[in-house]
Amino acid sequence: MGTSVDAAIKEENGNIAEKKPTVVFVLGGPGSGKGTQCTNIVQHFGYTHLSAGDLLREEIKSGSENGTMIQDMIKEGKIVPSEVTIKLLQKAMQENENDKFLIDGFPRNEENRAAFESITKIEPQFVLFFDCSEEEMERRLLNRNQGRVDDNIETIRKRFKVFLESSMPVIEYYGSKGKVRKIDASKPVEEVFEAVKAIFTQKDEKAAV
Repeated sequence: MGTSVDAAIKEENGNIAEKKPTVVFVLGGPGSGKGTQCTNIVQHFGYTHLSAGDLLREEIKSGSENGTMIQDMIKEGKIVPSEVTIKLLQKAMQENENDKFLIDGFPRNEENRAAFESITKIEPQFVLFFDCSEEEMERRLLNRNQGRVDDNIETIRKRFKVFLESSMPVIEYYGSKGKVRKIDASKPVEEVFEAVKAIFTQKDEKAAV
């Protein structure tokens, strides 16, 4: 019983930093293949995969007050405040017994990044950046979405532009701190995972020293 009371207090304080989790941010444009690689990392290295988008969708589905607020904001075309997304990520990390997390598709911008560090008091161990040319991402996404090619290509280019404008400053910030591990994501899936494995194996070896 003591443990559940402790957990409740801890959750009330929102102090995830006490758990000292290992956090890796996973960033890459649409079609960079980061989802596939996250699945591989989970299987091989025992991380828990958290997607900010999935957590928001689950919260909406739950019908909670918070979920209704998120749904209304999305309907009105507003951006969900960083704090809301971060609280969901924090809660998911708190409730999970694991202490190693891949946070996928977040932070999307500098404001997300600063808010995450200030609310959780956690800095990522590193940022895994799947670097892929716009042409290659377009090719992959068009293959995936066969059909309405014209409106797809416009949407894809828009998404890529948003990624460059909002997420690249985050990558540059962590790059200046030596925390970015860049992967050439234009290669075949197996080759990309070999590069990913090398990064995570190196990290584990350093931790063991």
